[in-house]
Amino acid sequence: MSGYTLPTRASNPACCSYANTGSPFTGHARLPRSAPCHSLAYGSLTTAQSRQNIIRLPRSARFLQPILATLISSLRASKSAEGYKAIGGGSPLRRITDEQAAALAKALHAKGQDASVYVAMRYWKPFTEDAIAQIKRDGVTRLVVLPLYPQFSISTSGSSLRLLEQIFKTDASLLSLQHTVIPSWYQRKGYVSAMADLITEALEKFDDQEEVEIFFSAHGVPLSYVEEAGDPYKEEMEHCVGLIMRELRKRHVSNPHTLAYQSRVGPVEWLQPYTDDSIRAMGERGVKSMLAVPISFVSEHIETLEEIDMEYRELAEASGIKNWGRVPALNTNPTFIADLADAVIEALPFAGSMAGSNPGNAMVPLGDVESLLETYDPERRVLPMPMLMWQWGWTKSAEMWNGRIAMLAVIVILLLEAITGQGVLTKWVQ
Repeated sequence: MSGYTLPTRASNPACCSYANTGSPFTGHARLPRSAPCHSLAYGSLTTAQSRQNIIRLPRSARFLQPILATLISSLRASKSAEGYKAIGGGSPLRRITDEQAAALAKALHAKGQDASVYVAMRYWKPFTEDAIAQIKRDGVTRLVVLPLYPQFSISTSGSSLRLLEQIFKTDASLLSLQHTVIPSWYQRKGYVSAMADLITEALEKFDDQEEVEIFFSAHGVPLSYVEEAGDPYKEEMEHCVGLIMRELRKRHVSNPHTLAYQSRVGPVEWLQPYTDDSIRAMGERGVKSMLAVPISFVSEHIETLEEIDMEYRELAEASGIKNWGRVPALNTNPTFIADLADAVIEALPFAGSMAGSNPGNAMVPLGDVESLLETYDPERRVLPMPMLMWQWGWTKSAEMWNGRIAMLAVIVILLLEAITGQGVLTKWVQ
């Protein structure tokens, strides 16, 4: 997950802001020959898949997690590399994140707050551990953790908070570092206004503005996160879209809208409706003009530039939607950056305070890392398996369990081959 940290030396405050999971291809339109797409994709995927928030094996089988991560990464690396090649050979995520960090620091300075901003990512360089190490070297005494996910989820912001808690508890030198977390900020007026501005500007490019369907596409999470683990993500996302549409109504924009979820992986059930299914349904309803809005992404990256701009646009055209438009990510939008700066300044008085507050009626209140985890993950448990119990017959749950059993069988075979040095399947066939 990428982000910024605005540290403060001595009496100055610090702000740590996280943005995304991170991408192996950042900052350059083309990759150097020494860094082929497949190799970098594999490294990033292996790091991500090794985390328990991504792969959730039973406790008794967790020793297999690195092996399973390697296997899945090997299978997915080629497809991931193809996606990066399709958008020019690299993702602009790191470059945009650095630009956001610089803009945020400038906005804070303009508001009379002298603070530094650090970039940190969850699954790729610069890692969170690297940012914290720099914060220590700089003598930061107060820290505001600002995830750049507008809506809170235990799989995104929560994952990073778990890592920060682990770092804080295992490093005695960080015990004196006062901090607070802004877990979500989708309800802030500046963010809502910035999104409404971008949507209004994009609608003006259509000839039939009133007939355009506004299509909010959010990153999905497994359904079990919401139903079993109590993840507030779905509720916050629906609230977020409602706030933006209310703002648009004030501007006399009365277009119909849809919220759907993209980027699902594997055979498990994710939040619905799915983006691809919703686009097909729009075509069947006779919708001819569509404006895609990436609602959970604040920076352009592979999921906006390749998944939305290429895959979903192609699907929309195949479904009979003739007129396509897409709202750009916020990136360094001045209204957005100014609002983030205000959020940081408002949070600073709470650095070091164990008592949470609730600025702007956020569903997830402001608080320190430990307090937030005590509220939303008190047992620090591994997230629930995103599947139902196995049932007899040709059912979805049976397919899920069959797939898991097959995967474990593959792992066992690979282990046997590694131990014996012989092709186990070949020996059995002979």
